[in-house]
Amino acid sequence: MRQQSRPPGPRGEPVFGNSRQYARDPFSFLTACESAYGDVVAADLGPMETYIATNPADIERILVGDHAKYRKPAFQDDALGRLLGDGLLLSEGDRWRKQRDLANPAFDMSRIADIADVMARHATEAVETWAAGDDLDLELEMARLTVRIIADAMLGVDLGEERVRTIQENLEPLGARFEPDPIRFVTPDWLPTPENRAYEAAVQRLEDVVADVIDERRGTEGSADDEDPPMDLLSILLRAQNRNEQTDEQLRDEVVTMLLAGHDTTALTLTYAFYLLSEHPDAEQRVHAELDDVLNGPPTFADARELTYLDRVLQETMRLYPPVYVMFREPVVDVKLGGYRIPEGAAIMLPQWAVHRSPRWWTEPERFDPDRWTRERRADRPRFAHFPFGGGPRHCIGKHFSLLEAKIILAVVGREYRLEYARDEPFDLRGSLTMHPEDGMPMRVRER
Repeated sequence: MRQQSRPPGPRGEPVFGNSRQYARDPFSFLTACESAYGDVVAADLGPMETYIATNPADIERILVGDHAKYRKPAFQDDALGRLLGDGLLLSEGDRWRKQRDLANPAFDMSRIADIADVMARHATEAVETWAAGDDLDLELEMARLTVRIIADAMLGVDLGEERVRTIQENLEPLGARFEPDPIRFVTPDWLPTPENRAYEAAVQRLEDVVADVIDERRGTEGSADDEDPPMDLLSILLRAQNRNEQTDEQLRDEVVTMLLAGHDTTALTLTYAFYLLSEHPDAEQRVHAELDDVLNGPPTFADARELTYLDRVLQETMRLYPPVYVMFREPVVDVKLGGYRIPEGAAIMLPQWAVHRSPRWWTEPERFDPDRWTRERRADRPRFAHFPFGGGPRHCIGKHFSLLEAKIILAVVGREYRLEYARDEPFDLRGSLTMHPEDGMPMRVRER
């Protein structure tokens, strides 16, 4: 294939390039780039050369076939590194492989199946505080619920109201630090701006919660010689530390990563799923009919496997509203994409938002249609036209945990109530590390 000089892309402004366009509305920017320029797009978003890859075949090559040629980008080592450190989400090489191998037993399907009851219990306790006619910020409700579940299932603790409140109160300054902003991009992290100070204070308060959780669990983790040692992630990590295989810093990084990444994306998926069901009563009725047919009490792991239409609803939700709306990779050698040379050290954006909504891969892409996930209709679709959990060796370790949790919570709520979107106008989206509704998700609780 003839090597071309540079991919096409949008014209930028002096000094700022395309960064202000992206910051104003990253979702429209990514959609416009995919629509106008095709498979590989050159964008000027800062000091690093940036390319946007939108063809599922290229995305599969980056994440799977040629994954060894790519790493997590170096620009994520600053503020994000301060927050998540060298945890599973950001670590590389031997460090990542060792930590992944340590964590795998906590996410084994046999263990996840046993956790379904824990998920159902927490969901039931949350829903028991609701009543018909209540107005909720559903995003906040789901975040509180999922952080309790991840703490119980993976850290072996009950966070309690105070620690949950501390986490929630500090998510806003943490998230604000990662919203696209061309000025912030060139502002050093060490500069004591009000935003940087708020971010540092929020990280410190979160670290205090994590230190408290670790201290609470230390000494309860058992040993490998025990007949049935605890297999939550924190117990596994503490046993590794007892073998001198984990430092205090590594332990902190993994717990922070699990606490934040382990609840946020599931909470957002649930938020968008309930919104879409409220806007599509036919789909909502099908969900309720399936729940009535399958459930004889609180949902179990076996029940969740039978909730096939609910599974399609979740897949379609993550297509339209992927919580992680863009991923980044950095080539460690020069690579070719779409006939173009992409240099070592460039930033490559893999935009779930744009690919999931592209008419190149989806019929009526803006329409909510869970039945596009039937076996027959998905057969001819490119595999990576949909990649909410990434792919390849670095795919999300919590994928099966998250999907089961979302189905269990939807089932618990759906047995009792339906949720009604409580605004006349559509919600706006806000981009950070994940994609949030701008002003929460107001929902009204209704009897079924």
